[in-house]
Parts: sequence; structure tokens; C-alpha cells
Amino acid sequence: MNQCIESMRQPLPFTPGIVPDLPADLPDRVGDLLTHILRDGAQRMLAQAIEAEVADYLTARADVLGVGGSTVSPPSNGRRAVVRNGFLPPRTVQTPLGDVAVHQPRVRDRRPPKQRESFTSKILPPYLRRTRSIEELIPWLYLKGVSTGDFSEALAALLGPEAAGLSATTITRLKAIWREDYQQWAARSLEGKHYVYVWVDGVHFNIRLEEPDNARQCILVMMGATPEGKKELIAVADGYRESYQSWKEILLDVQRRGLAVAPHLAIGDGALGFWKALAEVWPTTLAQRCWMHKTANLLNKVPKSLHGKAKGMIHAIWMAPTRAGAIEAFEHFVATFEAKYPDAVGCLLKDRDTLLTFYDFPAEHWRHLRTTNPIESTFATVRLRTVRTKGCGSRIACLTMVFKLAQSAQQHWRALNRHDLIDDVIAGVVFADGVKQQAA
Repeated sequence: MNQCIESMRQPLPFTPGIVPDLPADLPDRVGDLLTHILRDGAQRMLAQAIEAEVADYLTARADVLGVGGSTVSPPSNGRRAVVRNGFLPPRTVQTPLGDVAVHQPRVRDRRPPKQRESFTSKILPPYLRRTRSIEELIPWLYLKGVSTGDFSEALAALLGPEAAGLSATTITRLKAIWREDYQQWAARSLEGKHYVYVWVDGVHFNIRLEEPDNARQCILVMMGATPEGKKELIAVADGYRESYQSWKEILLDVQRRGLAVAPHLAIGDGALGFWKALAEVWPTTLAQRCWMHKTANLLNKVPKSLHGKAKGMIHAIWMAPTRAGAIEAFEHFVATFEAKYPDAVGCLLKDRDTLLTFYDFPAEHWRHLRTTNPIESTFATVRLRTVRTKGCGSRIACLTMVFKLAQSAQQHWRALNRHDLIDDVIAGVVFADGVKQQAA
């Protein structure tokens, strides 16, 4: 039985233009005939869509001719400079129907290097390894810079004929519904909620907003860990950079909506605006600076030739099993770089105490408390690949799309290890170097 299940997980063999034969023993296998047919159809449909995309690309450049590696315009005996050149190495794309094999045509541009164009499939980008649900795909495409009018073509190529009804009007209607979802979610009651830990970060996107003054805005995101150890999205709002006023408005808003109990620990980067607002709104909440952000800041202040050495020494600090060990590694970094790179040492020293706060919490939670990675990883891919939209985006549209992405990612956020220890944190039990201390 296990062998049958495993065999069904393997991608079907695929040759362009040839429909694979159905296995003779298919009725006796775990999967059914319909699943096999649907997966085969999806495979052929994707191949046809990519072939059509390549054909359109070549047709648009059919009059680009070249002889001897140089372009002329156009010689009577010239040959096409942009042509098909076999196939790229095969790969698979994960879909709800299983792995679908992809054999993408290769395009060769024989013009001089300065005149060449690089063909990149819009249907199947090089980094795409799995399909996304529509709930996640549309916000992702929007933040990638795809305009509303292009959604139908992109979704039809990715999802097949069933996406044909997703016209620009439909997409606009969906975005309006999601906007209402966001507004209702942003106004929801937090009565009775308790978040033991909170993570905060400002997420910047390369998207032009409608007013010039909004060019420096960013999206402020807050997530928290419940007493059950689950991570939840608490707030998504836009702010002017990561200013004190913007963060204070968010903290006061969640407090107004019923979040009466202050978190025990807040994890964030060195943005002074948040920490100033935190001290005013939740003065009892302890602060933990994000080691990922701190590492990046420190490496920016030393030569690239020393990055490997400096990164190893920083790693030795936050990976030390005890606070004493961390302090020893801390002093070693200071002694090593103080003379030649005082800016790097000053950057580390100014946050010395708040970088080591995690030692006062259960060791099982340290991997969650040392960085804002849950927020960073959610938006890193989109942020790195985002391009400017053709027109200006609206403030609420950007907020809505970020909200939908975060809401989708929330389903996959990792729960805290040993969440039973959260009860001890709530009860005020003392932890030293991550170990619970017995009451005297």
C-alpha cells in the first residue's frame, strides 16, 4: 500500500506534444482515473500556454534579422536573430493535483550582447515552484506590479479555462470585498485577547502611492503569540516610516479595542519610534531587539572582507547557552573591533541589554524570540521581487493586499515550542538562562 501511495506522488513522465499513456494498473492503484486525467490535462495545458507565449515572443521579433552575429535592417538573405533553441532542463511545479512536469522552450538571441533581450516567461517565472490559491495569488500579483487589466490573462494561464471568468471587473469586485474584509478585521474587538509575546516590524514595498507625500510610507505589522502558543496577526496599518506617532496610534488602537493585558515581551528592530511608543502605552512590556536586524546593521559598518569573521562572532553571542557566555562573546567582539571600527562597536553597545532579554524567558522559546523572522519571512520574497506598478496605487489597496498575504501566511506560522511553559511566563515564574527557577 505504501509503495502504491508513493508511486502516485511521482510526477508523470512528459514529452512535449505527446500525451502520456495511462498506466495499465491505474484502476488498482490508490489514485483514481479522474485525478490522473486532470493532472495530465493540466500538464498539457501548461505546455500549450508556454508554447503560445514563446511563439508570440518570437513572432514579435520575426523581423529582427542578423548575419555573422551583427544585426542589419533587414538583408534579403538574413536569418532570424531570435529563435527557438531546444528546451530548458525539465522541472516540476507542485499543484493541488500533484506534481506537474514542465518542459519550457529555450529562446536564443543571436544579436550582439548589448542588443540582446532575455526572455522570461510571465506564465512560469524561474522561481515559481508551486501554484498558489486565488486568495494568495491575486494579492501576490498585485504587489508584483501586475495591473488589474492583466489579471485575467495571468490567472487564465496559471489556473486554466476555469479562470476565464476572472475579468478585470471581477478582480476589482474581489478587491472591493477584500477591502471590506480588511476594514472589518481592523475594527474587530480584541476583548479577552491576551498575547504573551508580540513581534513588530515595518514592511517597505516599492509601490508608488497616489499622493507624493505617501512615497515614504510603509506598512506596520504586529503579530502575537497566544497562551496556547499560536501566532496571530494583530494589526496591519500604514504609517509614516516607522515613526513614534504611527506606532503609538496602533498600540492605542488595539488597546481601545479591548487588548487590556500588556504583552510580556516585544520583539522588534531598532526603530526608535516603536520603543518610545511602547514605553508609554505598555510600560511593563520588556524589549528584545531583533538579532537579524542588528547583524545586518553591524555588517554594514565593517569591510566586506571581515563579514565572515564578524558574523561568526555575532553568532557566538546570541547562540551562547547562558547570559554569562553571551556577555563574554560580546566583550570579545568589542575588544576585536573597537579600535578600528568604533561605529560597529557603538551600534552593538547601545542595545546591549535589550539584545539579551531573551535569557529571562524559557529556552524552548528562544528561537522565536531572538528575531522578527515570522514577519520578515512572510514578506521577504514579495518585497525583494516587487517592481513599480504602471500607475499609482492607492493606500487602501496596498493595505488590503498586504493584509491578504499576511492572513494567508498566518496559516503556516509555526507555533511556539513547549507552549505549556507560557503559563509559567504569565504567572511571573522566574527564568534564568532559559531555565525555570524553583520558588524559595
